[in-house]
Amino acid sequence: MPHTAPHYLAQGPRVAVRRFRAEDGAEFTARVRESKDLHRPWLVMPDSDEAYAVYEGRLTGDANRAGFLVCERDSGDIAGFVNINNIVMGGFRCGALGYGAFAHAAGRGLMREGLELVIGYAFGPLGLHRLEINVQPGNTASIALAKRAGFRLEGFSPKMIQVDGEWRDHERWALTTEMRDEG
Repeated sequence: MPHTAPHYLAQGPRVAVRRFRAEDGAEFTARVRESKDLHRPWLVMPDSDEAYAVYEGRLTGDANRAGFLVCERDSGDIAGFVNINNIVMGGFRCGALGYGAFAHAAGRGLMREGLELVIGYAFGPLGLHRLEINVQPGNTASIALAKRAGFRLEGFSPKMIQVDGEWRDHERWALTTEMRDEG
């Protein structure tokens, strides 16, 4: 898919991260449709122009959220996304991560690199101290990514988050700036 020169917030050897834009809708929703089997039952993503517009608007128009696209550096293709939701500043300085790879990029290590870039941005320019990931226990790929990024398991919450119309159990994983510095 053709790409315009984006403004990357952080770059690694194979990927770069940038904010969501309205013009990303066609590629993003096409990737969501291609990845439906990969994401179910873990995620429900916007798969139409209208749904994308609402999704992107929430990520770009709300100070309590920040959305990042993980893009392949060579092509600019969107490989996945990492969102920071429920950002609370003050004494808490915490946010909750949600992420997903698209099918064409899954299993290639691109999301690991992208997640590391977003974590660095969150603990740097965004000024957060703690990041949390809430993962359904059967989502082994997402749990493996959290572990590789240095997150620790902090607990289990039954019926914590509603996904696709059902309240689902989640494991709670966390990473602080101190943990990252020690790792």
